[in-house]
Amino acid sequence: MFHPPPPPLPETKAVVRRQLRAARLAVTAEVRTRAARKVVRLALRAGWLRQGRRIGFYMPAKGELDITDLLTRARRMRVACFLPVVPPARQRTLGFTPLTDRDDWTHNRYGIPEHAVWRPKVRAARLDVLFLPVLGFDAQGYRMGMGGGYYDTSLAFLRRRRVWRRPLLIGVAFEAQRVDAVPVDPWDVPLDAVITERQIYRFRR
Repeated sequence: MFHPPPPPLPETKAVVRRQLRAARLAVTAEVRTRAARKVVRLALRAGWLRQGRRIGFYMPAKGELDITDLLTRARRMRVACFLPVVPPARQRTLGFTPLTDRDDWTHNRYGIPEHAVWRPKVRAARLDVLFLPVLGFDAQGYRMGMGGGYYDTSLAFLRRRRVWRRPLLIGVAFEAQRVDAVPVDPWDVPLDAVITERQIYRFRR
């Protein structure tokens, strides 16, 4: 069945964010459950979960697509799994801590669970793959985040690389978050792919 693309969105990021937040929150429980299962299947099929790799995940918040099933599957495969830690106020570079079996969770200032914040952290450049939440994405692979600038700052080093790119950036979103184009700033880092409940979108770099 043909699905026409969503209509173009206004250019201002504030307006786009409001529309996309509403679209994400409007996703039904049935779609959310189906999407969580589909993400696992697509990630396995793509070969992204491999033993020996360092992979960054996220803990879902504010209606984001839940990838905890994917995280559980990765740990069963003995993948080294990492979660982001929000830095102190006025800083923007994320650190990533290894996920262990210890039950030492806390919540950051945004109410998002973080694991073992006292552990040594690695930068995004040390990861092989990074799954990151997406508020919106377009056909060119540009993403719109929540506006905090944490991922943009943490991945800024990729803008200077032309051949060797690590980590592979995989956005995770619902199909309702796909738009024709998002407003792009010079510091925005494009994604390598996006997973939705429908398919994997891959982007050339």
